[in-house]
Amino acid sequence: MATELKRTACNRDCPDACGLIATVEDGVVTALRGDPEHPVTRGFICFRTSRFVAKQRAPERLTQPLLRKGGALVAVSMDEALDFAAERLLAIRAESGPAAIFHYRSGGSLGLLKLVADRFFERFGPCTAKIGDICSGAGEAAQIADFGVSESNDLFDLTNSRFIYLWGKNPFVSNVHLVPLIKAARERGARVTLIDPVRHKGATLADRVLAPAPGSDVAIAFALARILLDGARADPLAAERCEHLAEFTALVRRRTVTEYAAAAGVPEDVLHEMADEFATGPAAILVGWGLQRRANGGRIVRALDALSAVSGNLFRAGGGCSFYFGRRTAFDALSITRGHAVAPRTIREPLLAADVAAAKDPPIRAIWVTAGNPVAMLPDSPAVARVFERTELTVVADPFLTDTARRATLVLPVPTLLEDSDLLGAYGHHWLVESRPVVAPPAGVLHELELFQALAARVGLADAFAGGVDDWKRRLLRSVADRGASLDDLRRAPVRNPDAARVAFGNGRVRTPNGRVQLLTDETGETSVSGEYPLWLFSSSTEKSQSSQWVGRGLSEHVWIRVHPSAAPGRAPGSIVTVASAHGELRAKLELDERLRPDVAVMPKGGHFDRGQSANALIAARATDIGLGAAYLDCRVRLS
Repeated sequence: MATELKRTACNRDCPDACGLIATVEDGVVTALRGDPEHPVTRGFICFRTSRFVAKQRAPERLTQPLLRKGGALVAVSMDEALDFAAERLLAIRAESGPAAIFHYRSGGSLGLLKLVADRFFERFGPCTAKIGDICSGAGEAAQIADFGVSESNDLFDLTNSRFIYLWGKNPFVSNVHLVPLIKAARERGARVTLIDPVRHKGATLADRVLAPAPGSDVAIAFALARILLDGARADPLAAERCEHLAEFTALVRRRTVTEYAAAAGVPEDVLHEMADEFATGPAAILVGWGLQRRANGGRIVRALDALSAVSGNLFRAGGGCSFYFGRRTAFDALSITRGHAVAPRTIREPLLAADVAAAKDPPIRAIWVTAGNPVAMLPDSPAVARVFERTELTVVADPFLTDTARRATLVLPVPTLLEDSDLLGAYGHHWLVESRPVVAPPAGVLHELELFQALAARVGLADAFAGGVDDWKRRLLRSVADRGASLDDLRRAPVRNPDAARVAFGNGRVRTPNGRVQLLTDETGETSVSGEYPLWLFSSSTEKSQSSQWVGRGLSEHVWIRVHPSAAPGRAPGSIVTVASAHGELRAKLELDERLRPDVAVMPKGGHFDRGQSANALIAARATDIGLGAAYLDCRVRLS
């Protein structure tokens, strides 16, 4: 038996973009572990990816295209599939124009070569395109408004932090390689605070745990800022570094610290202790992804940005307000997409069902899905499912038959993460990696570049897609290739992005046009309370799932819902309950947890729509205040 160890990288939607070592025996992957030479991965990976080998070898893995004939999806050759796709796309373009074709690309794979799909639909049309980002739209838009960019201090700058704030963040689930860094920081004497309405394993990392009222993060940030400003303990350079300081000061003084404490359900003396920490510093805020998935999600992140800026921690080693690392900044993405192609119209991702239904002159006749499962992952899943069921032509590129793929006219199999060849940046650190196939894909599966090359040749666009995968990788790296980040460099080892500063704003200036932080000045909305639906629904990531992808048996017969015992009086753990919102309902297995707030309910993110397990069936389609994110966490439910 021939055994090899092969190096690659994980392309899943996760901050860490881990380096992987695959054990391959006689051409079959038998084990997967973290690359010990990757400075962040350091030899370990998450529960989900460590068990991807079973999914790689699962019988449901697609190895041939599926084309709907007589109402059923049947296996066909790749030539027949691409001939069909080309013929239908050409016909729809000729009859209705390119606006009738909608390309939806999400983040199921974060490989940069997935932009090839964008290139095709730009040149074929340009066609209707997606705008918004259901994952991080509000948070990124907030930081771009405040700082001109959404960027963070180096991950290992946490070694300089005296105080670390996990604000709505559970590293064990969503950023596992933060865990050893935070543990090491505590051993050095740093104090860690967790602020989250949901009690989770992240509490084991913290010296102080606060479970405030859901959505009250602005009140906490404003209280801390007011204490600093009232006590003349803000950054002495705040007036030079921040625009609108006077207006921001007036804003936070509209309520007293006592009123903010009551609104958040946090002891007032604890707020004063926290303010002391921000005044002393360095204090790092690590912003969780779920925090900004509210109707006022952008304002929440802007409030945290402002706290970091007026306290001076934004500009210090060991400080910062970390939400996102610029994963694409080292890559020449415009070498793949034109960048100036204007889509004839756009579909807002969180409002996809309504926007597609409203599209007229021409209506949307075709949808092509790249790296996504919108039926399971978008809010108002039933309406999204109906869109795909009613659209004339739907094409889904995916290695598995997802909820979305089951509604497709044509399903095109693509490589799994262990068969893929691509480049990756991370949104949880600054290292760049190359993913390389550790095993070849099945004979009926094409790399996305090859797939679009074959499709382009059928529609007269072959010249725009010439070159092999390595040629396109080198094109992406050409702006950093001469600074230690060439393709050859990445093949030797992960490379830190040469464009990324160790301290993002260490020179005291941000990247807005005038170099000053743009502080928010407008009042924020209040969270709503409903007696009919008393529980705030948190549809959260889990250690066993990657959105709608689950390891092992997944969710079995029922999805679970976890609440405080007082939220389900007289109900026993394991009993089946009905979870209802103003928008929909589903059945779930009850779990009880005395550590939870009585007004909180927790379910897994994503789930499986066709099995009645998707929390998004309960959640109305609603956009965040900025950035066109999805307000997933503004859903309230009741149990019966």
